[in-house]
Amino acid sequence: MTTELVDPERERLRRWRLVLGGDAADGTGCALSGRDAAMDGALAALYGKADKAHKSRDRSAGLGASAPSVARWLGDIRTYFPSSVVQVMQRDAIDRLGLATLLLEPEMLAAVDADVHLVGTLLSLNKAMPETTKETARAVVRGVVEDLEKRLATRTRATLTGALDRSARVSRPRHHDIDWNRTIAANLKHYLPEYRTIVPERLIGYGRASRSVKKEVILCIDQSGSMAASVVYASVFGAVLASMKSISTRLVVFDTAVVDLTDQLDDPVDVLFGTQLGGGTDINRALAYCQSRITRPAETVVVLISDLYEGGIRNEMLKRVAAMKAAGVQFVTLLALSDEGAPAYDREHAAALAALDAPAFACTPDLFPEVMAAAIEKRPLPVPDAG
Repeated sequence: MTTELVDPERERLRRWRLVLGGDAADGTGCALSGRDAAMDGALAALYGKADKAHKSRDRSAGLGASAPSVARWLGDIRTYFPSSVVQVMQRDAIDRLGLATLLLEPEMLAAVDADVHLVGTLLSLNKAMPETTKETARAVVRGVVEDLEKRLATRTRATLTGALDRSARVSRPRHHDIDWNRTIAANLKHYLPEYRTIVPERLIGYGRASRSVKKEVILCIDQSGSMAASVVYASVFGAVLASMKSISTRLVVFDTAVVDLTDQLDDPVDVLFGTQLGGGTDINRALAYCQSRITRPAETVVVLISDLYEGGIRNEMLKRVAAMKAAGVQFVTLLALSDEGAPAYDREHAAALAALDAPAFACTPDLFPEVMAAAIEKRPLPVPDAG
């Protein structure tokens, strides 16, 4: 006797059928129709010949290298999948099917769902981009940048303002400079009930003279191709830091050459289009430039964002880091500034920096304000667990 499948079993087979792609050997025996068939078609266009397409760039996997067919496919995936999945599929299409050049067409740019990764792709194509596409590309990049600023700016300013305020306080203030509210709060554990009073062991002062001394932050960013997302986030953070009067911010990007983009920090989009993703890496040369711009080491934080694959002089790079730290510079090494964890990186160089008390670690954009606050206050950095 044939027993009809219950709904949970049908759903399980349906999902497996969509995952497996409907080849003769998929083993599900499940037929799709309507919306499910349309979803399957969109998936098959990208992943139908995944291995072959990925290895040989065979564009017969279903999309074809023409703007109209890709535009239709982009519309389909926005219809059938949530935005987070759409962005993943777009990235896979660019990678697997070699469709990056289609992003040079304004019509295509208008059709895609933009995210940090798409911005990175556009920046890598910047030099090949025709004039007719550049304005559209800038509009796409600006939309992503503005979304990131809305997400990150308020918390970054609040966190760093608190850090700057704490770093400006003095531990041995004169009587008229004592901040009594903070002093009492810091000494509540020294309350003496029998005398109904607090005996403060630590006085906290306003540090009025110190408040006029700006902290200096130098963001030194590796613009090799693997660092695309980090370049985007660092540019946004650079603009946020530059907007704070109590911080003097310098932004430097490098490959085998060094470019100072500080004068463009009022617009992170200009910064991004001033970068050139790809090429070699000379960290030593970049750090030499940054070192030459330091005038007050004890008030300076240098943030190196790089995968540490050094094409320059390794020993000189390490000597520069050691010299900056010995002079009082707070030195931070980030293997990445993105939501994706650490990329491939040079472990030998990372270990050498750790030996100099400059541990290298990947940092998410949400953690970055805390890292900067710790560096400003000269306390241990909140290094994420290796796992």
